[in-house]
Amino acid sequence: MKRFYIETFGCQMNVHDSEKVIGTLEQRGYVQVHTPEEADLVLYNTCSIRDKAEQKVFQRLNENRRAKDKIFGVLGCVAQQEGEKIFEKAPHVRLVVGSASYPRLGELLVQIEQGGGRAAGLNLDTDATFETPVTRRDNPYRAYITIIEGCDKDCAYCVVPFTRGRERSRRWESVLEEARTLAGMGYTEIQLLGQNVNSYRDPQDAARTFAPLLEAVARTPGIRRVRFTTSHPRDFGRDIVEVIDRNESVCNMVHLPVQSGSTRVLAAMQRQYTREEYMQRIEWLKASPRQIALSTDIIVGFPGETDEDFRQTMRLLDEVEYDQVFSFKYSVRPNTPAQQMGGQIPEEEKSRRLAELQEKQRQIQLRRNTAQIGTVQEVLVEGFNLSLIHI
Repeated sequence: MKRFYIETFGCQMNVHDSEKVIGTLEQRGYVQVHTPEEADLVLYNTCSIRDKAEQKVFQRLNENRRAKDKIFGVLGCVAQQEGEKIFEKAPHVRLVVGSASYPRLGELLVQIEQGGGRAAGLNLDTDATFETPVTRRDNPYRAYITIIEGCDKDCAYCVVPFTRGRERSRRWESVLEEARTLAGMGYTEIQLLGQNVNSYRDPQDAARTFAPLLEAVARTPGIRRVRFTTSHPRDFGRDIVEVIDRNESVCNMVHLPVQSGSTRVLAAMQRQYTREEYMQRIEWLKASPRQIALSTDIIVGFPGETDEDFRQTMRLLDEVEYDQVFSFKYSVRPNTPAQQMGGQIPEEEKSRRLAELQEKQRQIQLRRNTAQIGTVQEVLVEGFNLSLIHI
C-alpha cells in the first residue's frame, strides 16, 4: 500500500487543485495520511503570489531534507516559477509539477518509481488543466468548479501569467454538465473559480460570457447557492449585478480586488482601470436591492506609492465600507516588471501603512457587523463541534 501526504498553500484554486491531485492518487491505489512521517510520497502544493508563502514551502522542504525512502514533490505555482531549479535548491525533491500537468501526475510517478530518478511536468501550453478524471471532494456540501485558468492582465506585481499561463476558458457545456452531476450527488453550493473568473468566454462561442454562465449554473436544479471568485474590475459588467439581482441562489457577496485607491498607482500596477472606473462598479453593486456584501484585496507600499497615494486608499475604505479586506505589503516577485521599478518602499514604512489600514478596516468591519445584530440570515452549516455543545 502506497501512502501520500499533501499540504496546500494559497487560494481556493490551490485547494481545488489538491482535490484533483488527491483523486488522481487514490485512483492509482495511494492512501492519504495525515503526516509526512507516515507517507511514502510527500507533496507540497504551492503558492508564489507573495514571497512569504514561497519561503514556507522551502522551509518545509528543509525540515525534511534528511528523510529517507520518500519521494518529495513540489506542485503548483512555485513549481512552475522555479522549474527544475528546485532540484538544485532542494536535492531531495524528485518531482516538480505545475498545475497544467496534473493530468500527467500518474505517468510522472511511474517514471520515478521505475527509473529511480526525477521527473518534471511544466508545460503550460495545454487545455487539459480544468479537471482530472477523478476529483476527491473534501467538503460534502460545497464543490469547486474551475471555469477559467491563467491570466492575460499582466499586472506589474503579479506572477500568475508566468505560473498559470494565459487565459484558457473551459467549455460552457462541460461546466454545466459538472454542475448537474454535483447537484445529483447532493452538493448544494457551487463556487466558480478562476484567476479572473469574470473574464470567462466559451471557447466554442465567444458570445457566451461569464454572466450568462453564472445564471445558468444558478438555475441548475438542486443548487441552492452559487459563489464566484476572483473578479477583475476591468471585466466586471453591470450584467453580473443583474444576474445576482434576478437569482436568489447567487450569493449576494462579491470579491472585487482594488489593490490601490490611487489612479496613479493603479496605472503603475498596470491594472487597466482608474479609481473612478472602479467606483462605478461599486455604485452598481450598492444599488442592488439585495444589499451585496463587498470584499477586496489591497497592496500597500507598491514602488513609488507616496503618502498621498496611501491616503487615497484610506479614503477609499471610508467611501466603500467593505465588509472584508485582505491586505498585504508589496512583495517583490521574480519575472515581474515591478521588480525593476525604482521607488521601493522601506519595509518598516510598508509595515506602518499596513497596520494603519488594517486598524481602519477593523473599525469599519466592527461597525458593519454590529449592525447585523438582531437580523436573520441564511447560513450553510458544514459541521458541528461537540466541545461547543453544553448539556
